[in-house]
Amino acid sequence: MGLTVIILAAGQGTRMRSATPKVLQALAGRPLLGHVLDCAAALAADDVCVVYGHGGEAVRAAFPEAALRWTLQAERLGTGDAVRQAMPETPGGNRVLVLFGDVPLLRPATCRRLIDETPEGDVAVLTVDAEDPAGYGRIIRRDGRVSRIVEQEDAGPDELLVREINTGVLACPGDRLRGWLDRLGKDNAQGEYYLTDVVGMAVGDGVAVHGVKADDETEVMGINDRKQLAEAERALQARLVDELMEQGVGFADPGRVDIRGTLTCGKDVYVDVNAVFEGDVVLGDGVRVESNNLVRDSRLGAGTVLHSHCHLEGATTGENCEIGPFSRLRPGAELASDVKVGNFVEIKKSTVAAGSKVNHLTYVGDAEVGAMVNVGAGTITCNYDGADKHRTTIGDRASIGSNVNLIAPVTVGEGATIGAGSTIAKDAPAGQLTIARARQRSIDGWKRPVKKGTK
Repeated sequence: MGLTVIILAAGQGTRMRSATPKVLQALAGRPLLGHVLDCAAALAADDVCVVYGHGGEAVRAAFPEAALRWTLQAERLGTGDAVRQAMPETPGGNRVLVLFGDVPLLRPATCRRLIDETPEGDVAVLTVDAEDPAGYGRIIRRDGRVSRIVEQEDAGPDELLVREINTGVLACPGDRLRGWLDRLGKDNAQGEYYLTDVVGMAVGDGVAVHGVKADDETEVMGINDRKQLAEAERALQARLVDELMEQGVGFADPGRVDIRGTLTCGKDVYVDVNAVFEGDVVLGDGVRVESNNLVRDSRLGAGTVLHSHCHLEGATTGENCEIGPFSRLRPGAELASDVKVGNFVEIKKSTVAAGSKVNHLTYVGDAEVGAMVNVGAGTITCNYDGADKHRTTIGDRASIGSNVNLIAPVTVGEGATIGAGSTIAKDAPAGQLTIARARQRSIDGWKRPVKKGTK
């Protein structure tokens, strides 16, 4: 039997107080809906349908490459109506799993249990034992199976003591679901079609309804406001860090790290406090990340040390590099092995070959730096002429003195030395000393200007 996953994502999320649709609010650097789509993909569903509404075009535009079926719920008439909108194109004979775009922490393994532990012709609802069940529909069982779901306002004294609640996640045969959805009414306080009414219909038709419990409340929490979003963020971060620690990654404080994407680590990696990883980040064996760093879409080679207060984006390093503190590597920065990039150095769209050092207060942009080069403090590759970018090439074993301006396009030959304070606008020959600065002189009798009226 095939599997259709229907994700309900039409809600406005007014309690977010945001122009961004609720399902596009960021959790660990990705939209809430993205996490739910990952869950559906992990289940290998052959049909995934997203029911959208508020902010619909923005929601669709956020996932342009996803193999999805999109269904518009023009009027928000309840969860039952939302699922009904998706049913006409649902493949016949498929089992249907209903998920929610604002429930991002649900694990694929939990959904798989919901499906695998339920006979194909039966219905399954995902439940959880709540610490405080107030406000939620209670699961009433008879002989172990779900007999009905009682909403808070309709529950009697004994039913109010029940801690097992309905999460809304439902799995059932698609053909039967079609019939139940067609029978839904909206004779209720909200004037909406409730998906939960399907449970009562199934029981009435003699179909077994199984209640499968999630491991904890956090996994099934819905996101409706900023506070819940922040709680989900910390819960997901704890989950991601736990998984990495199980793989052998060391953290100074697991509660003070943020992973907003994918972090892949080798052996003996250590991460200090307040590190933020965004996008696709790979840390090789023995990499050490000190405190207060942001690393985005970058790869650090084995043995590399990232000192405190650095900002890396789109950068790649070889083995045993040393970066920082207070360094910035921008997109296209490629360091070979044993490269040293020191404090207040910025490198952009440049390659730095093995063993070279760029230690202090330097900007290297649109450049090719050879091997075993030493770049002095205050050096700038002047790559922009106001209209176009130009490249600087520095040969192997060159030595660039402090406070040097290299006006691109320019080439510094192998083994060349550039004297401190020079402005180099022409190619510097290999193996020679090149100096370009005004002759020093002292003016006899010169006096510093003073303000009028002062002695």
